[in-house]
Amino acid sequence: MTDTRPHVTVTDDPERQVFLAVLDDGTEAGAAYYDRSEQVVTFTRTEVDPAFQGQGIGSRLAAAALEMVRDRGERFVWECPFIRSYVERHPEYADLRAD
Repeated sequence: MTDTRPHVTVTDDPERQVFLAVLDDGTEAGAAYYDRSEQVVTFTRTEVDPAFQGQGIGSRLAAAALEMVRDRGERFVWECPFIRSYVERHPEYADLRAD
């Protein structure tokens, strides 16, 4: 079976305070907005472009953003219901919670 989901690269744009899910053609398909202070990332909201909903982009965005938090030695707080739901389904990220 072939995976037909679009290829997504997740990057951090610290100036805009957002993790971006970017498709190969440069389209920003999703975004996880945050506030960062003293090694704590507070996820405030997550959005996926309606044209790409249901394709796993939000989950890939959340996983990659949380991995970047881990790699940087940071912790996180969720205000965003999507990130909260994702972490509740993926407890391997629970150790990163700051609250």
